[in-house]
Amino acid sequence: MTSRTYLSELFSLDGRVAVVTGGSSGIGRAIAGALARAGAGVVVVARREPELRETVDELTADGCRAAWVSADLGTRAGVRAAAERAAGAFGEPDILVNAAGINLRPPMGELGEDVWDATMAVNLEAPHLLGQRFGPGMAERGFGRIIHITSQQAHRAFVNSGAYGVSKGALESLARSQAEAWSPYGVTCNTLVPGFVMTPLNARLASDPEKVAALAARTMVGRNGLAEDFAGAAVFLASRASAYVTGQALFVDGGFSVH
Repeated sequence: MTSRTYLSELFSLDGRVAVVTGGSSGIGRAIAGALARAGAGVVVVARREPELRETVDELTADGCRAAWVSADLGTRAGVRAAAERAAGAFGEPDILVNAAGINLRPPMGELGEDVWDATMAVNLEAPHLLGQRFGPGMAERGFGRIIHITSQQAHRAFVNSGAYGVSKGALESLARSQAEAWSPYGVTCNTLVPGFVMTPLNARLASDPEKVAALAARTMVGRNGLAEDFAGAAVFLASRASAYVTGQALFVDGGFSVH
């Protein structure tokens, strides 16, 4: 067996179908691109059509199978409609990546019900509903991969974690519950935990050079994260290579979390 054949059998996603929420920008876009280039048919779900079209056009130009669904993941009806449209593109998914999120973090004393409800709806309830829609089918077919993007705020409080940190902590607990339910049937459920990554979601912090430099200094590699740093980890967790990895939080943070 050649090394190329071995690696292809271990990591190839040929014939798989992936749904990636938040897949038109930041970490989600990088993951969508990685899964597509590894062979999966990828359905990108997000709100804004221009970014969706741009993402899918780039992937199809590279010879990948890709489609997009514009959706509001802030309501149950929007999530359910998005799920059905996504499944209609290439069939029922084998891989679900929940990268969509909102980052509203007022000081705790100013945290209103509107921010709390909006944060939980997108960051926690949408991944739960999508898991309920796709997880049982994955289990019936004997293969599935559910990957959530969480946050350092799931483990430690800083820079006004507020409702955002609560939602991400709960999302890691959701992954463990999903793993308990479906891993006996071939469905692994894990989370990727970023450090500080220069994406639109972190635009507020990214606009402060001193804070950006301080966060980079807190890592062990001496820099902040880039969206493309998540490509390899996502392909690993989506492939058969990770069949014995489930219920885990994989930190992709340059050592930020162990300083």
